[in-house]
Amino acid sequence: MKGQIAVLGIGRFGYSLARTLYEMGHDVMGMDIDMKRIQLISPHVTHAVQGDFTDESVLTDLGISEFDMVIVAEGENIENSVLVTILLKKLNVKYVIARAVSDLHGSILQKIGADQVVFPQRDMGKRIAHGLQLTDVSDYMSVTSNYGISKIDPRPHFNNKGLGEAGFGRRGESGAAVLLIQRGKEIIINPGEKEVIREGDILFLAADDQKLARFLEESNKRSTE
Repeated sequence: MKGQIAVLGIGRFGYSLARTLYEMGHDVMGMDIDMKRIQLISPHVTHAVQGDFTDESVLTDLGISEFDMVIVAEGENIENSVLVTILLKKLNVKYVIARAVSDLHGSILQKIGADQVVFPQRDMGKRIAHGLQLTDVSDYMSVTSNYGISKIDPRPHFNNKGLGEAGFGRRGESGAAVLLIQRGKEIIINPGEKEVIREGDILFLAADDQKLARFLEESNKRSTE
C-alpha cells in the first residue's frame, strides 16, 4: 500500500531511505535544516523542505499529523532525535519510526512513544558479518543470530529442477523454506516443492545460515564436476 511518508533528517541514512521510498511509489517529503542536503534530495522525493523539524510550529504548519508515517532519520544528535519524537507523538502522528545509535538511545525513544525503533548501523554490521559467511547470497536479512532470509540470484545448475529435487524445502538438503520466487515481473508466493526452477528465477529463502552456506558450497562444487 502506498502512503504519505515524511523523512526528517537527510543525512546518509535519511537520503537513502527517502529516495528508496520514493522509488517504491510512496509520496515522500524529505526535510532538513541544511539547504545543501535539501538540494541533493529534491529530485528524488515528492517534496523537499528546508526547515527546523524540532520546531513545533514548523511541524504544525506542514500538517505533519496528516502523514501516514513519519521517520526520524536524525540520529547523531540525540537531543534533537528525542525532542522531535516527543513533538510528533504530541501532534498525534499516526506512526513514528525513530533511528537510534545505541541501546540507551533506543530505550529512551521507546519510552517516549516511538512506535518502532531502528538501529541502522548495528543492523548493517550484522548484515555484513552474515554476508562474510553466506558469500553466495546476494542479499540478506537477519532474523536471529544464526537464522535469516536470503536472496539467491539465478543459478544455472538449479534450472529445470523442482524445488525439492534441487534440495530446497524443509525436508531437502538445504533445509531452506522457499518463501517466494521472483520470475521476471511475476511473484510466486510459498511455492510447492514440485515448482520447477526456471532460468532467471530469483529465490528468497528462510534458512539456518550455516546449513545454507554448506548447501550452496556443495551444490556449486557439484555443478562444476
